[in-house]
Amino acid sequence: MRADRTDVTDRIDVVDGAPVIRVSGLHKSYGETEVLKGVDLEVDQGEVVCIIGPSGSGKSTLLRCLNHLEVPTSGAVEVLGQSLAVGPRQLTRIRRDIGMVFQQFNLFPHMTALENVMEGQRSGLGRSKDQARRIALEALENVGLSSHADARPASLSGGQQQRVAIARSLAMNPKVMLFDEPTSALDPELRAEVLDTMRGLAAEDRTMVIVTHEMSFAKLVADRVVFIDGGVIVEQGDPHLVLAQPSSERLQRFLNLVLWGEDSD
Repeated sequence: MRADRTDVTDRIDVVDGAPVIRVSGLHKSYGETEVLKGVDLEVDQGEVVCIIGPSGSGKSTLLRCLNHLEVPTSGAVEVLGQSLAVGPRQLTRIRRDIGMVFQQFNLFPHMTALENVMEGQRSGLGRSKDQARRIALEALENVGLSSHADARPASLSGGQQQRVAIARSLAMNPKVMLFDEPTSALDPELRAEVLDTMRGLAAEDRTMVIVTHEMSFAKLVADRVVFIDGGVIVEQGDPHLVLAQPSSERLQRFLNLVLWGEDSD
């Protein structure tokens, strides 16, 4: 049986008053195509930031750079005061404090919901089976799925599978949570399940960066909305102001298309 070791000493402390995320002059290119063109962004502790923008604007690429799933062409990304431009061992240590929820659920089909939520704790944090099970059950309860702990993914709806994925991330006790359009693969009813879960997380003073196309959700939960287009941040600020009274013509046109299905041109 694997020896239980505490993961506390392997975690990074949040420095009071310092940004949890700092992005400086971020560029990302794929061949000759430049997707991000000098992005600067800071996210404070406990802040919920929603990134919005049209397809191909660079918003998902930006999010993936925040845990080095995409390696920047130039510029700098720091999380919890740590540069991500480090070796594999140090990067793994930093990633323990960064939770990521994708569009696809990426659950192990042969494992139950409980086992899926336990797996990362066992392999990534070295928690004992009993400790991982206790924390996994708490995480499933937090997303309203304690009664489905023994169910395998194939027997769960898409919304339930995504909530298991969220529970899996929560169980790692990350200091930052990243969401890449977590409801885009779901129908409206199942989308509401996941959005309700995320709304609850946002109320818990968690640091969250969410790429979303759900404008009403962004307005409800975000402390700040960031509109990105063409690889640059065009506008950002309080969602109630930015989404109601955009100062840029480009954001106005985007909102017309998203909210009303019409183009202002």
